[in-house]
Amino acid sequence: MELSQILAFCAVAGLLVMSPGPNGVLIAKTVPSSGRMAGLANVAGFVAAFYLHGALSILGISLILVQSATAFTVVKYLGAAYLCWIGLQALMASLKGNQIRTKVAPVRRRRRLGKAFFEGFLTNALNPKVSMFYLAAFPQFIEQGAGSAFPAFFLVFLHSILNAVWFGLMVLMFGHLTNFAGSARFQRGLKAVTGLVFVGFGLQLASYEPG
Repeated sequence: MELSQILAFCAVAGLLVMSPGPNGVLIAKTVPSSGRMAGLANVAGFVAAFYLHGALSILGISLILVQSATAFTVVKYLGAAYLCWIGLQALMASLKGNQIRTKVAPVRRRRRLGKAFFEGFLTNALNPKVSMFYLAAFPQFIEQGAGSAFPAFFLVFLHSILNAVWFGLMVLMFGHLTNFAGSARFQRGLKAVTGLVFVGFGLQLASYEPG
């Protein structure tokens, strides 16, 4: 694989990572209320989903989403329903006005990190737009042949690194704002905004059709 191909892929993948979407909104929702480690768990979930999409694309299984309208529709509506569910949860929490807990038991903290990872994973795993990237753009950077698996997974690795760096920096940024964002009023407002945005993303995804 030539350096020009790698740089071109990084440019395309970097634009995809940095474009506004549910990943950034999930980080903005998680870090102020649950801390940096939970935000990093979100990022780990993003990365795991990228490897899932990459593996499915390399193995050719994801072609089912393109060749079968039913399969694509099922995944699309599952992803839309999940995003709307997260948004409605945030809206309900904002209406209840729950106070932020200053102390969290270790067992509860581990459970929270697992939930944050799972939220990050599902946010990307059920997103047909990510699937379409790996089906449409990703193969353009892979040399066809029997020995193409390693270079292909190397590109997935680069994509995951770009994702981890970008959203890791976002986690740190929101982490520095945690003290400012610790008031109950700010938390209620943040949950209301992120809830509306997630529901909006879910509705947008429900109406999404591959170009």
